Amino acid sequence: MGMCPEPTLRAGLGGPSAEQALSCSVELPAPLDAAGAAQAVPGVRRHRSVPGGVCSAEGWTESDRQRQPTATLLVQFRNLPLSFQPRSLYQYRYTLDVQLQHTSTPSPWGARLQAEALIRLHQLWRDQGGQELLQVQIHDLKAQQQPEEEKSQDSTGDSPVEIALSPEAQAELQQPVFISWTSGKVKAFYGNEAENILISNLKRGIISLFQLQPHAGSTVEEDASGSCQVTYTVSNHSITKTKDLLSCSKPKSGFTSINKIFGIEWQPSSRSQYVVKDSLLQSVLAEESHVVAPALRSHSGIKISSRQQLQLVSPAVPGPAEVSGQSLKDVLAGTGAQPQPLGMASLPFRRVCTHCPSLRAFLKAFDRQRVKTDTSKVATAWQFQRFIQMLRSAKKRDVLQLLRRAPEETRPFLVEAAVATQSVASLAALSDFLDFSKEPKSLLEKFLYTAAFSPRPSGELLHLVLDKLDRKQLAPEIWETGVVAVGSLVGKLCQQKLCGLQVVERGMETLLRGLRGAEEEPEVVIYLLALGNARLPETIPTLLELAEDGPTAVTTAATSALQRFPAPHISSKVKRVMRRIFHQKRKSYDKICRLAAAEILLDNHALPMDVINILLATSEMETEMATFLLLKVQNSLHDHHHLARKIMKDIMGDPRINNYNFFSKVGISSSFSGPLTVTQDLTSTFGLDLLFLEGGFLRKSVSDFSLLSHGQRLRAAQVIFEAQGMESMMGENLSEGEEEPELMAGMSATFFDVQLRPIIFFQGYTDLMAKVLLSSGEPTSVFRGNLLLMDHHQVIPLQSGLQVTVKLQGGLGLDISADMDMSIWEQELKTCVNARGSLAMDFQAELDSPFLQATLRSQTEVETSMHFDTKLRFSSSPVLMCLQLREEQVPYREVLTVSQTARSQSSTSRKGRRGTVPGREFALHQTNSKVCNLLLTAEKQ
Repeated sequence: MGMCPEPTLRAGLGGPSAEQALSCSVELPAPLDAAGAAQAVPGVRRHRSVPGGVCSAEGWTESDRQRQPTATLLVQFRNLPLSFQPRSLYQYRYTLDVQLQHTSTPSPWGARLQAEALIRLHQLWRDQGGQELLQVQIHDLKAQQQPEEEKSQDSTGDSPVEIALSPEAQAELQQPVFISWTSGKVKAFYGNEAENILISNLKRGIISLFQLQPHAGSTVEEDASGSCQVTYTVSNHSITKTKDLLSCSKPKSGFTSINKIFGIEWQPSSRSQYVVKDSLLQSVLAEESHVVAPALRSHSGIKISSRQQLQLVSPAVPGPAEVSGQSLKDVLAGTGAQPQPLGMASLPFRRVCTHCPSLRAFLKAFDRQRVKTDTSKVATAWQFQRFIQMLRSAKKRDVLQLLRRAPEETRPFLVEAAVATQSVASLAALSDFLDFSKEPKSLLEKFLYTAAFSPRPSGELLHLVLDKLDRKQLAPEIWETGVVAVGSLVGKLCQQKLCGLQVVERGMETLLRGLRGAEEEPEVVIYLLALGNARLPETIPTLLELAEDGPTAVTTAATSALQRFPAPHISSKVKRVMRRIFHQKRKSYDKICRLAAAEILLDNHALPMDVINILLATSEMETEMATFLLLKVQNSLHDHHHLARKIMKDIMGDPRINNYNFFSKVGISSSFSGPLTVTQDLTSTFGLDLLFLEGGFLRKSVSDFSLLSHGQRLRAAQVIFEAQGMESMMGENLSEGEEEPELMAGMSATFFDVQLRPIIFFQGYTDLMAKVLLSSGEPTSVFRGNLLLMDHHQVIPLQSGLQVTVKLQGGLGLDISADMDMSIWEQELKTCVNARGSLAMDFQAELDSPFLQATLRSQTEVETSMHFDTKLRFSSSPVLMCLQLREEQVPYREVLTVSQTARSQSSTSRKGRRGTVPGREFALHQTNSKVCNLLLTAEKQ
């Protein structure tokens, strides 16, 4: 390349721009003597930069010129520009391979699309700054689908089946598109905005392959995936681009559940390899993969793989002449196609469901339809999801007709489905249908609780609830339920970063104004429960004030609300107030309040000082309270997820603390927790706290079922039995400064982090005797209904321009009842909590392309039933207590489906598995087993 008298070498096929330069090195050998032999002097290297990209021998010395015939000219590019030559036609072979596979099958099973085409590209125009207008056109596209039968790893499988393209699709595919391109960067994209979305997106995917840069570094690029962070590395002729798909911003579409436990785990990756020689793009290999799965069940995941390849077929051939024009706009206008500017990011495509149930069709056959209402059966959970799908596309008049025509026993189910749908039509129909002055309390309560449990509530739903509660003479139960529902809705909307909505501000003001104006303690307590559901940091000062200065019931409710805040919100100010409550610095507090304050100090990044002071304080406490607190600390040592486990372990290593003097309490109160089930994705735990009075009567019991998954914690269920004022009945003396509470027993429950309104069993001695004498023996229903736990819709635009839509819907049917049976004559107390439930989970991934629509689906169903019983006998000394937690057998079933549609041809294949997990009784601890054996044997005799 450098053996010429006056070398003139230009960089690139189109020549570099004026501001770019070449670095020219001229290697001159040693001079020759008269005989033609090389003299013993070193050779000379001349090095200079030449603007304009021209290397020549200009400026050589006479001595250089004498040696020039044997000189070697070396050319090295700086900021090598990419370019296409004018009047040249470039042809690339394009191949596409997209696969969707179930990850739970032993060998690959799913859907596969393959396509190949010839891509023709030529330069229409170029300005002085190096900006080029390129025309890109698809020719001879052929698509194939792979039969969906499962293949073994070493099987070659059946031959792919060719997909016949419609004439309309072929015509649209061949319509050219135009890009403004500068040395690898796609600056703008032009095409027909009326084109079929799927075909237009496919072209975006091909254009995305021409988006690159020739030097290393990180930047933000826009292509079919959206605007994404990318990183380039360069080695010889190879350029590698790694795209961070989690960073991509694109047009908003879809939704997800607020709690990540009920969402999707998404693991994407993208890597592209470019080969550039002589400033010409030779080939591209772009590969990306996505693994999506329900967070609770990664085993039921789906893997999406996409592979694009672009290969230069041969050197450029003569092509069309450049188009004259002063500007890019003039040139585009002269193409005759009248292209419009389009965005690079793929447009979301919404598939039309041809087999989905229609509410209009359901209403036509309404009299022959039977709506299932047994919430513990999985068939009801599936029916609940089908109704949600019907209502999401239904009109208001049809939803209203459904609600009005339904029999009274099925209306609660339909109201649940309409609330879970949250469409404009369904909420408008509910607004017209529900009359809070006439409807049965049970139906109104159903509406309010379903709203409170919504996995992703909207501002319109909160607006509807507030309107129904505003300025109405409501029954106490409906008012209480409505207030706690407003708290839950406000909190969830703020978690979606919608605190600024006017309706959210109205809801928050409703709660705070109501709290300030409440005159009766029960009213104050309900508003505090609502603030606990909301968990807004700005309410913490109000909660602290009421916790420290309020009467016993208010202090208890305020500290309970503070316990629900995550650790980052438990500030030093909160801890100072909790210390004053626990150590009773300003006044005496009920033991329940003191214990709640201690738990806040211990459970939120506990300070060693607080742990030590709490342990020291137990030496001055009553036996039962001290026993309970010491067991609470010891139990934390076995909880690997406890925030203060290490600190407590270090403190317990000090013999001055961990000794007989502190840990020799012999009360019957207890606190323990442990795992129920542990899987790859989920740990479920059971916890039980029992606090007794000194005379052996139960003061409070807390049964807690929690879920831990992917760093998230969820209180799935918590049932609290509480009795107060029993001290006088048992002849006990109150602690110094402690108020004598009213005789009362009740229950409160929290499900999926939503506190329900409390239930009172009896209040006052007269009420107690009436309930004992007139008791029906039937358990109290804590909650019965259907909940939409999982609601996820996500559009994943592949770099190839194809789209995958991921959907997850999970419905839970729940029937929880509880009972407290106290016999004064036999001196026995029995409590029982029965929970029956069914879960139906529908997870699917849909691939949409111009040639093929494929759907992979995983449907899982489970039915379960758990029972928790406690029995206490006071006639014995010490008091005997038996705890029983048992789970009945759990039937489950999973069905995997692959469906494919190409033009008018459709196919579906299914696989399934079912089984039963045997029932079991959990051994809580050895002492409990012995006491249960004793009490149950005596009961049988």
